[in-house]
Amino acid sequence: MPFTPTEFPGLLIYEPRVFNDDRGYFFESYNENTFLADGVAMKFVQDNQARSTYGVIRGLHFQLAPHAQTKLIRSLSGSILDVVIDLRKGSPKYGKVFSIELSAENKKQLLVPKGFAHGYSVLTETAEVLYKCDAFYHKESEGGLLFNDPALAIDWQIPTDKALVAAKDLILPGLSSVVRNFIF
Repeated sequence: MPFTPTEFPGLLIYEPRVFNDDRGYFFESYNENTFLADGVAMKFVQDNQARSTYGVIRGLHFQLAPHAQTKLIRSLSGSILDVVIDLRKGSPKYGKVFSIELSAENKKQLLVPKGFAHGYSVLTETAEVLYKCDAFYHKESEGGLLFNDPALAIDWQIPTDKALVAAKDLILPGLSSVVRNFIF
């Protein structure tokens, strides 16, 4: 089974089967039939790709319902610390943080359901990240959560003096005042 459940309902780690030989490797990064066989059904409609340098912290972002997005995230090159926070009202893990290292080397992917804030930090000189979304980006539905909210106590594995954060992410609200409309 390529999916490993986490303690967060619906949040899954996907590890594709990798075929290695003297030429290199091959794997299916996404196969609808593989996902359906494990009961993971969605239609991806948009791919996003970003390249960042060491110390960049992107996030924590989400799209409000009805434009919320399920994301399948992976690192094409380099290594990132991928971080999510459950914002689903009624979830047993509401307000809790989950993080995992995703790298080109380990080929792990994170399937993040609707209702989570998402972000990542770049742990290597550079990293290229690709994520598939099951809903289109909708600017008016943008939401976010302050990456360094003390209530979350996230260790981004980046020294404070090396962190590179977008100006818009520095003014996002903390968990106690974040606007969200997700129901578990």
